[in-house]
Amino acid sequence: MKTKKPNPGAAESQIASPPASPMPWMPWAVAAAALVVLLWAYGPVMHSVFLFDDTKQMFALPSATEPLGSWLGQVRPALMFTYWVNTLISLEDTTSYHVFNLLIHALTALFVWLALRRLLEWAEVEESRRAPFAAFGALLFLFHPLQTESVAYISGRSESLCGMFAAASFAAFVCRRAAAISWGTTLLVVALFGAAVLSKEQAVVLPVLFLLTDLWWNQAWNKEGALRATLANWKLYALLLAGAAMGVWRFWELILGRNTGGSAGFSLKDFTWYQYLFTEFRAIVTYVINFLFPAQLNVDWTFPISHTIFEYGAIVYLVLLVALAAAAWWFRKSFPLAGYGYLLFLVLLSPTSSILPIQDPIADRRMYLPSVGLILVAIDLLRRLQLERKALIACGAVLLLVAAAATHARAEVWSEPVSLWQDTERKSPEKVRAHFQLGFAYFEQGRFDLAVTEFEKTASLRPPTADLLLDWGLAYDGLHQPELALAKLREAAKLEPSAQVYTQLAKVYAGSERWPEALDALASAEKADPRYPITYVFRGKIFLKSNRAADAIAEYQKALAIDPRVQDGQHDLAIAQAMLRTGK
Repeated sequence: MKTKKPNPGAAESQIASPPASPMPWMPWAVAAAALVVLLWAYGPVMHSVFLFDDTKQMFALPSATEPLGSWLGQVRPALMFTYWVNTLISLEDTTSYHVFNLLIHALTALFVWLALRRLLEWAEVEESRRAPFAAFGALLFLFHPLQTESVAYISGRSESLCGMFAAASFAAFVCRRAAAISWGTTLLVVALFGAAVLSKEQAVVLPVLFLLTDLWWNQAWNKEGALRATLANWKLYALLLAGAAMGVWRFWELILGRNTGGSAGFSLKDFTWYQYLFTEFRAIVTYVINFLFPAQLNVDWTFPISHTIFEYGAIVYLVLLVALAAAAWWFRKSFPLAGYGYLLFLVLLSPTSSILPIQDPIADRRMYLPSVGLILVAIDLLRRLQLERKALIACGAVLLLVAAAATHARAEVWSEPVSLWQDTERKSPEKVRAHFQLGFAYFEQGRFDLAVTEFEKTASLRPPTADLLLDWGLAYDGLHQPELALAKLREAAKLEPSAQVYTQLAKVYAGSERWPEALDALASAEKADPRYPITYVFRGKIFLKSNRAADAIAEYQKALAIDPRVQDGQHDLAIAQAMLRTGK
């Protein structure tokens, strides 16, 4: 007797009820075990400090205490709202940030599991194998070391939060009760889609994925036609089309690159859109290799630009990608999950790996949600293995534990700045940023000799910037070499005559009791920025050293009027006031 095949293209198609499990506690046991392993895998980063671009984010700046309205600007308001909540919990302790990241990642895996379960049903995988394969795919997503940058890195939340809302929107789309989507489900899908876009702009590609899904899984392809089944969802596509138009209008400045700090957009000067495209042919293949063998994960890749289609073999990678796309289509009936997964991978990766230039052509975190496509390919290939269910589950469990161990090792790299940048420098020895950041990490630990060495390496790779010279000078000051420190700080002042540089010059002069030069440097700092409170704090310190308590009080009061929380302000003011009262 023939079993009727499920037909997701028919309007009356319903979600198949999962068979009753002989062990109903098993899913809960697997979920509990997964959470324990997840906590262990990311344990090394749960208390790690702000790293890399974290230090430039609003939550790490004095403006972190501003009200919610100051956080919700044009760029990524949903993401910024979560950061604002973290600041309410703690301004300095990063634990809540990492807990949020971990919860977001776990929820994303849950939505991935829901979507995989439905796709396995559509692919007509045996019922007894659907649950194990869906669980395997979701857990591989959860434990894969390629996800570490998006979870361990606080600023990586833009990827994971966007991925969570996008996965939720996609799960709602595929798990709808009928092929013709209802208004209720439409509004849910669109709302989650909107939240994803407001977390990170790359989610704008989701409607393309919905369209691909409708077309690929329409069982009436040769009868009614895929177009007719897709048109049944006109409500969703009409709203998404309107939303896409609004999105282009909202993010037009970002697309042009005017609000990205020169790091992305068509106005990027370093290379053109088509040169970036040629480069991305290589990057996409590199992403696949990293998914299979995640041994070279890197926060700052050395990845040269292909200025022509032939440079660095870009055309070879293009031919390979096109050949795989052709194979996905040709074998779509024999390998439906693999073919669909490959196209899903390309669609989700397209916002960052096509024609919109980004300063860094490759980044591990961009694979956060696109990795689901490669997981589908892996599932389709693994389900062909002629193994018993228990043997298959055992092999899957071993693979997941290996992935979790690799994630734990990568999380240890992300646990503190020195280990992160040592790893980066080893893998990208020609990257300026790796040496500069490692030098700064050494500087913050008081390892000034190692910091000077890294700053020297940085300067050998490119002309030194004011920031580099400033840190370099302070490292020499930490080594008690004031003349070398002053030389670097003077160079920095020539490049960028900022209040920060001049106050540090004053600090070094004061350390050698060269009071007139110190006061001259502070006068230059005040001229550069009269609202820089450190200038007045340093001047107050000099006046205290000179037993000029009244003048010191006036300087500290100026500093506190600008910033009541300025370092040493209240403390030194109290000392100056006591000195004035006692005459000592």
